[in-house]
Amino acid sequence: MPKLKRTAEEAEARREGPEFVESLDRGLRVLQAFGVERRPMTLSDIAKIANLPRATARRLLMTLQKAGYIAGDERLFSLTPHVLTLASAYLASNQISTVMQPLMDEVSTRAREVCSLALLDGSEVVFVARASPARVFPSGIDIGYRLPAFCTSVGRVLLGRLSNEELAAAIDAMPLKAQTSETIVDKSLVLATIITDRSKGYSLVDQEAEAGFRSISVPIQRYDGGIIAAANIGAHVDRITTGEMIDRFLPLLREMAARAKPLLV
Repeated sequence: MPKLKRTAEEAEARREGPEFVESLDRGLRVLQAFGVERRPMTLSDIAKIANLPRATARRLLMTLQKAGYIAGDERLFSLTPHVLTLASAYLASNQISTVMQPLMDEVSTRAREVCSLALLDGSEVVFVARASPARVFPSGIDIGYRLPAFCTSVGRVLLGRLSNEELAAAIDAMPLKAQTSETIVDKSLVLATIITDRSKGYSLVDQEAEAGFRSISVPIQRYDGGIIAAANIGAHVDRITTGEMIDRFLPLLREMAARAKPLLV
């Protein structure tokens, strides 16, 4: 069973002094544990995943239960919908989503495909906004969905904001696990691909993150040119070729990025 480990930054913060609150860190690790197994769990499960003593995990579970974030019967524990208030607070206060949503709605309608917005979170991308045309879209990508950054078009765009030295170090530290038979897992090739995509100003990924699905992404920049997000349009391979994606979707994405840039601070 996997364990939640502190990042190097978290470990350093703990060493540096009294401003790091150990109990809060442990409570967050308990909440994150439910995302690892994605099912109701026993106290032993949670303690093992969060890398905590059973007694500590139990006290944290009882505290979170009284706060309304966890439900349990002393044997199995699960998250409650109250946890979503944390995500709602983020989405309500996030300027990027507020600015981008109407622009993405317009692009999605014009492209007749789904348009998504993603941010970089460690070695993964997390999708924070989504727009779709009227027809049903079968993919599982939705708000809060996570994918490895190295094999997604949005991830490669976001990793491209790093310097070559920073990018090489980031790729070297990532576990490159194949998502499909098309996923590039050779670290030197992934590095070269991201550098090439950065020079082009977009990334196109063909069935590396999800079989039968391809996407094209551009960076979303704030007013001073800093890359703060990535937006993509994705489609199934039976609906469009890679060449058509560049011809049809890339201009739409670039126009949207240009309109958003002066509005993002």
